Amino acid sequence: MATVSAATLLMTACQPGDDGADSTASPSGAPASPTVSSTGSPKPATSPGGSGSSAKPAGDSTPKAPGSASATSTPTTKTCAAESLKAFLYQADVRPDGTGIGAVIAEFTNMSSTTCAVQGHPTVAGAPNGSPEKNHLLAVTPTGSAPKVLLAPGAKAWVKVTFVQVQGEGDGYCVSGSDPVTYPTLVVALPSGGAHQLALDDGALAECDDKATVTAVTATKPS
Repeated sequence: MATVSAATLLMTACQPGDDGADSTASPSGAPASPTVSSTGSPKPATSPGGSGSSAKPAGDSTPKAPGSASATSTPTTKTCAAESLKAFLYQADVRPDGTGIGAVIAEFTNMSSTTCAVQGHPTVAGAPNGSPEKNHLLAVTPTGSAPKVLLAPGAKAWVKVTFVQVQGEGDGYCVSGSDPVTYPTLVVALPSGGAHQLALDDGALAECDDKATVTAVTATKPS
């Protein structure tokens, strides 16, 4: 009986689970679940579609193409007012043969502090000095297209006026048989840009038939 009791006690002492330190260990001795390392290494990236995969960084947005806000609309540029334009008149380099002036160029400078627009073919009239109310309107033939010309402050635009030239010596004559007419000043009126009475520094304006050919206002200086 003493021998049996000793064997029973020995078997009881060897039963698994009696030692609390061994009851939570895995067979390999590794921890039961992974833990974050003490070095602060980042966690693996969440797979597409996983938790938080659709979140965007703060302030993230799709950038707009430069100028797209004004691509379909632009600010309206006002027509140049007459008082904002300084006008000057001089002989053209290229003019028809004859004894008169033949052709002149009217130059317009934007004296305002903002950009404005000029466009179109002007009307032309001969007039005495200081007497615009006595203008004699010439029949003008417009030439070329008339795109809008934007004038920044200080920028220039031009109009060329070509007359039916006076022929011969002295007072000359007109090929048509009419009498030549001389005007000391020329009134050039821009569409919506006011009328400008101009005089040449080097002579009067002689023409035939009260006719003239005019270009539209242009940003390219004519010859």
